[in-house]
Amino acid sequence: MKKKIRVGLLFGGRSGEHEVSVASATSVLKSLDPDKYEAVPIGITREGHWLIADSPEMLLEHEIIQGLPDTSEAMPDMTHRGIVRVDGRGAIDLHQTAVDVVFPLLHGTYGEDGTVQGLLELADLPYVGAGVLGSAVSMDKAIMKSLFTQAGLPIVADERVKLNQWYASRDEILYRIELSLEYPLFVKPCNLGSSVGISKAMDRQGLMQSLELAFRYDRKVIVEQGVVAREVECSVLGNDEPVVSVAGEVVSHHDWYDYESKYTEGLADLKIPAQLSSEQARQVEKYARQAFMAVDAAGLARVDFFILKDDGRVIVNEINTIPGFTQTSMYPKLWEASGLPYPDLIDRLIQLAFDRHAEKSYRSVNR
Repeated sequence: MKKKIRVGLLFGGRSGEHEVSVASATSVLKSLDPDKYEAVPIGITREGHWLIADSPEMLLEHEIIQGLPDTSEAMPDMTHRGIVRVDGRGAIDLHQTAVDVVFPLLHGTYGEDGTVQGLLELADLPYVGAGVLGSAVSMDKAIMKSLFTQAGLPIVADERVKLNQWYASRDEILYRIELSLEYPLFVKPCNLGSSVGISKAMDRQGLMQSLELAFRYDRKVIVEQGVVAREVECSVLGNDEPVVSVAGEVVSHHDWYDYESKYTEGLADLKIPAQLSSEQARQVEKYARQAFMAVDAAGLARVDFFILKDDGRVIVNEINTIPGFTQTSMYPKLWEASGLPYPDLIDRLIQLAFDRHAEKSYRSVNR
């Protein structure tokens, strides 16, 4: 009998997107082919403890906390090239803990930003998605946009502010922003996802409040020019030769696509495929592939665009290297509309993880 592939589903975590991560992991677990895969759910508590459960449901159906019945602590282990159980005395238990590949489903900080990817690299484990560099630069909106600019991609104008600068010279910063940009403005923490900490400013008072809000989440903030635009997204799949899905449009019932409209049923509509001209569709596909390559992404990413309503221009908004991955999330829905069903998409991502790890191992052996 062919040995099943043991897939470590890594979810939960310390970011503000903890619940979204659990939903993604639940969906992947339900769709893994039981004849091909054995799932090993690994939940991370909000405090950062890694837990393995004897049954998947134990971690997925409860708040991930230490002390749950039939769970034990886990840790990445470099000497045994895996994720291992740790008993109450700190001793490693190697029985039934090895995994063949890890599927990180950690959205936001401490998961999507290169930190976990670094641990998995040290443990020499294949894993789904971008590596340390691609994850880190994609998570930092300021660095990401600098790379997009260098790659010749069109982006909205912005100003960047650091916390120490804000405390030292608020009036100068406000003047600089108002000199280069026009209201309305969108103020975002540089290192966060799912629209957490993002707000819209219509005047100077609102800008000050928005900056204060964003600085609660990050020491770096980006202030972007507001645009009147349609919001279009597409999914990218692959390593060095990525392919791009059909595009989909997000129509929020709110003033803009905020956290509530993203994760509350009925507050946003997804139109797949998006109604684009042939030239707009061509540009979206081209820019999505270029954005993926510009940040050195791998495996999967979702690229978000603005289609300006006044002249129809396509503007790149951002790239997300661990997008929401429930069956109703935009990333898998776009692939389903492109002819790749959810279970087959999971298969492909796992194979891409093995391919990338094999290439890295080959380089190490042949130095």
